[in-house]
Amino acid sequence: MNIQQMMKQAQSMQKKMQEVQKKMDDIEVTGTAGGGAVTIITTGKGEVKKVKIDKSIVNPDDTEIIEDLIVAAFNNAKQNAEQTSNEEMSKLGISPDILKGMM
Repeated sequence: MNIQQMMKQAQSMQKKMQEVQKKMDDIEVTGTAGGGAVTIITTGKGEVKKVKIDKSIVNPDDTEIIEDLIVAAFNNAKQNAEQTSNEEMSKLGISPDILKGMM
């Protein structure tokens, strides 16, 4: 493979990555904890859009449970966003493993 072909391939991959990044801005990902007692909705890039807390778990004397569930729901949403991103990259023929060396 000559240098010109390598440059074309790199430009093509860069364009595909930009497509994935743009798509991830528009995708909503949900994370839940406590059997759905806490739900967090984020963009595919991990920006929190909404937090839902079931009233049945609200106890002003014990906020630690809610705090833990929020953390768990956020981490679940983050995992789901990463999985969605990997799926979108795969659809475009990009191996998600290629980015592991860059991060």
